[in-house]
Amino acid sequence: MRIVTVIGNRPQFVKAAAVSRPLRERHEELIVHTGQHYDDELSRIFFEELGVPAPARELHIGDGSPTSQTARMLAALEPQLDELAPDMVLVYGDTNSTLAGALAGAQRHVPVAHVEAGMRSFDRRMPEELNRVLTDHASDLLLCSTETAVQNLEREHVGGRVELVGDAMADVTLAFAPIAEQRSTALADNGVEPGGYHVVTAHRAGNVDDPQRLERLVELLEALPLTAVFPVHPRTRARLETAGLMERLGGVRMTPPLGYLDFLTLARHARTVLTDSGGVQKEAYLLGTPCVTLRDTTEWVETVDSGWNVLVDLDVGAALAAAERPAPSGPRPELYGGGQAGRRIADALDAYTGGP
Repeated sequence: MRIVTVIGNRPQFVKAAAVSRPLRERHEELIVHTGQHYDDELSRIFFEELGVPAPARELHIGDGSPTSQTARMLAALEPQLDELAPDMVLVYGDTNSTLAGALAGAQRHVPVAHVEAGMRSFDRRMPEELNRVLTDHASDLLLCSTETAVQNLEREHVGGRVELVGDAMADVTLAFAPIAEQRSTALADNGVEPGGYHVVTAHRAGNVDDPQRLERLVELLEALPLTAVFPVHPRTRARLETAGLMERLGGVRMTPPLGYLDFLTLARHARTVLTDSGGVQKEAYLLGTPCVTLRDTTEWVETVDSGWNVLVDLDVGAALAAAERPAPSGPRPELYGGGQAGRRIADALDAYTGGP
């Protein structure tokens, strides 16, 4: 079977690292990289570090509003799918690349498989929420990370087949965390000691595209009592520069986007991770680092229920209190498949199509 995998950003590169290997043991896979993460550090380094197979096609779509970016991806994907003639289109997560890949496949009457289906924040203001809902209802095979996701899809009466497989990103985090400990020099490079700093990420449109919320984010970072290591997404940096807020972050250790091994090492040894990223919430949980989520909703509700994650939106007082709380005692529950999701996804694809 020929499978075309459509990816375009950091979390999707990570998930592909877990799925492509078992998939290629049984099928022909061709990766189409949309270029949604056009910065080299957000793209090339992940392919190199994680061993993701080189893309068969690169679309170089780049930046833009959700509407314009998705429209350009659809226009670019149509001739690619005509030429590649896949038996299935595989998409990951909740980005514009996800939705464009799913729509392009569905409109060509090719079965679509969605990895990380069923995740819901129930906040339709977020472009990601619209992307994941629309993708799920355009997909034929819905591959879920958690039982909560399965329940969400059952309530929505989706038309496709629903399978619980675990989380592909968890496979990679668990496999590469010990490798990162051996190879990464990120602590020394940033002049920080274990437990003596925070890691911050922020890129969601709801936080960085709204000038008032962007200023609240800066106020929150200014108030952190420990050093904050802040790998800055290119889009976030552009918004900060346009708003004239960069000079207020002189006390924050702002870095270019990091490779996967360096980020894992910094997140693992941080006092707290503060983020608006769903994937980083999950990584913090798997690494045993308390997380503070700079949103008022999350699709990864299990991390909150287990006590490892606190939702604070951009409330400075709530964020400071959450950042200083002790880590929960006792073992962390196994929530995301124990490192077997990639093989389960390949098995689900085989079962759907009748075998390798």
